[in-house]
Amino acid sequence: MSRASLEKKPVEVASMFDGIAERYDLTNDIVSLGQDRSWRRATVAAVGAGPGERVLDLAAGTGTSSEPFADAGAVVVPSDFSMGMLQVGKQRRADLPFVAGDATRLPFADATFDAVTISFGLRNVVDTSAALREMLRVTRPGGRVVICEFSHPVWAPFRQVYLEYLMRALPAVAGAVTRDKGSYEYLAESIRAWPDQDGLGRLMLGARWSRVAYRNLTGGIVALHRATRPAD
Repeated sequence: MSRASLEKKPVEVASMFDGIAERYDLTNDIVSLGQDRSWRRATVAAVGAGPGERVLDLAAGTGTSSEPFADAGAVVVPSDFSMGMLQVGKQRRADLPFVAGDATRLPFADATFDAVTISFGLRNVVDTSAALREMLRVTRPGGRVVICEFSHPVWAPFRQVYLEYLMRALPAVAGAVTRDKGSYEYLAESIRAWPDQDGLGRLMLGARWSRVAYRNLTGGIVALHRATRPAD
């Protein structure tokens, strides 16, 4: 199966996710020790989408992250650039309007959505700043973005233990489930190379998001960033 590099070439990354799509959700549950469920609940709560609001869920994969928005009455559009992920998602939830899309060139008009969210996908985009600007473009003035992404544990002794797990145990465990250790070696490397909490906040400010704030989940293994598009 394809293994992407930290250059994050879109074709490589999409092909890699195509190869692990069938067991992606199961693997996430195993390697996170079930914590991914609480992280997704926190994301849904932070978005706070009400009935009838339009939500764009980027890097939605198989739609697991989109389902709570639909169940709450929001109009959610799951989008991903991995056709393999979208195919698995459509088999699971045929009622959701899955859309193929590159986060740096979104196929949506300006100011289309009340909220945009992306979970564990921004670090796989080839140009983070371009993606943040595109999210801003498709969000209505006064709308919001919520980014759930792996980050940097705040307690130094735990950070070292976490990095050892990330680089050694995660690829081995995930590889046993998916039979594709290489893809999870890339994912571990991409997490380690990702900016810390303040670093991502600065990128969001640079993309013209306002009221940028974050909170740590599970000691900073994951950070939840939230911001607002300024009113025109």
